[in-house]
Amino acid sequence: MALKPQPGIMDVSPYVGGESKVEGVDRICRLASNENPLGASDAARKAYQGVVDNLHRYPDGGSCLLRNGIAEAEGLVADQIVCGAGSDELLALLIRSYVGIGDEIVYNEHGFLMYPIGAKTAGAVPVKAAEQDLRIDVEAMLGAVTDKTKIMFLANPNNPTGSYITEKELRYLRENLNEDVLLVIDAAYCEYVDSPDYISGASMVEEFGNVVMTRTFSKIHGLASLRLGWAYCPPEVADVLNRVRGPFNVSLAAQAAGVAAIKDKAHIERSKELNARLLNWFRQQVAELGLETRTSVANFVLLDFKTTEKAAAALEFLKQRGILVRGMGAYGLSGFLRISIGTDEEMRAVVENLTVFVNG
Repeated sequence: MALKPQPGIMDVSPYVGGESKVEGVDRICRLASNENPLGASDAARKAYQGVVDNLHRYPDGGSCLLRNGIAEAEGLVADQIVCGAGSDELLALLIRSYVGIGDEIVYNEHGFLMYPIGAKTAGAVPVKAAEQDLRIDVEAMLGAVTDKTKIMFLANPNNPTGSYITEKELRYLRENLNEDVLLVIDAAYCEYVDSPDYISGASMVEEFGNVVMTRTFSKIHGLASLRLGWAYCPPEVADVLNRVRGPFNVSLAAQAAGVAAIKDKAHIERSKELNARLLNWFRQQVAELGLETRTSVANFVLLDFKTTEKAAAALEFLKQRGILVRGMGAYGLSGFLRISIGTDEEMRAVVENLTVFVNG
């Protein structure tokens, strides 16, 4: 046809999320999308239900109550918080705001697929920096920067590897990065991390004029279906994002549930405790089967099958038994499967079926 899309868009392979159903199988263990197996908190559910009589009203365009709730819970400045329809929207808005045709975006080798996708939709060039042993290599990230680099995306902890870099490494990266490059720290899984040498990046936003931290309500808060995220930005960046985002980009229901979720510390702690216990248990169980897992500080783990063929066979074996996990071929890790941490029952089912697979 005569109508042509902008440069780069036809180079995009659409993002494909984790599977959620299997034909002919009624009982499904959904462990492909890093969701919270406890779901949303009771407080968030109640808040969601409480707005049903106002569905005909537009939401607050500035998400003021939500931003204030986040600021209070996290000890941040509300005016520097921008809310969006998932952190994905905020990542896309940052690209739209600061990247143009021919510019470059640097990201880590096994980073979130939306980073290169976002670059291509803007006609920019995604530049992949090699990792060391499935862990972000700070020197490689710095070495990938050129005079065309506009944004560096860094997921910490990283999905899908589950690894993280320390505060010392993160600060070294920022201090040696060009001042005209925006460092975006994607901290979607930060609530699960207990390591004393880790920081989410919020404090660096307040120290530097070119650091943004993004967060999500999809993981530990269990609100994935509502598509809710936020960014903590220098004032100038927040001003830019508020100019380019949609006027009502966060729904009324998402705002209400988000306010309740961020305040529910008990639910957050229960989610962390369940995840830590089952993550450790699962790694021990599969180790006894002779399977290697990568150390993870998030709510998922990479299981190493060594070859593409064996990983694919395990993926299909589990799928036919109603257990959905994530293949990693799109991330260049075709010998691995990523398994989200679910409930006790779900994780036992995974171990039982992996036992049959390995021994079969």
